[in-house]
Amino acid sequence: MLNDQNITIPEYYAAVKAASEKLGFNMPSDLQTGSLLRTLAASKPTGRFLEIGTGTGLSLTWLVEGADSTSSIYSIDNSSHWQNVAKAIFKADERINFYCEDGNDWLLNYKGEQFDLIFADAWPGKFDNLDVALGLVKPGGFYLIDDLLPQPNWPEGHQQHVDRLIKKLQDETDFVQTTFNWSTGLMLLTRVK
Repeated sequence: MLNDQNITIPEYYAAVKAASEKLGFNMPSDLQTGSLLRTLAASKPTGRFLEIGTGTGLSLTWLVEGADSTSSIYSIDNSSHWQNVAKAIFKADERINFYCEDGNDWLLNYKGEQFDLIFADAWPGKFDNLDVALGLVKPGGFYLIDDLLPQPNWPEGHQQHVDRLIKKLQDETDFVQTTFNWSTGLMLLTRVK
């Protein structure tokens, strides 16, 4: 029987979760999103992965486990308070490059290679500077966003932002997309042009 609740948890997930709860971090990605991230990362040997919104590193645990030893992961957050949890737990992992700065500034100033996978888990690269983020996806690469179904922590009027975002992404001609009415509401795009 199919059961998306019976998911193998990454090695560092429990440590990150415990540290997150101790700090009162209440914005983690769920297990289904994490499992999909791990699978997508595993599909790209020697991959280049960008996570916008490190938080405390819960999503990062999935990327780290899916990525092979020759991959590189860029993880951005504007809060050192949260990101320091991930930095401490993954300090020995040379594949990870942490950036503590505004995600919009990082996107606008980045001049490097494109990415095989971008997980936009914050406003930058999703609601702000979307075109910049999409331009950083390699042909055949993935762009993943979550939290498209109503969440208890949404501010008043946020549904309008989500509706506009979904419409814009559905109209993208350089990507094919699949929407998941599952987990927190996901949209996965793959660059085809």
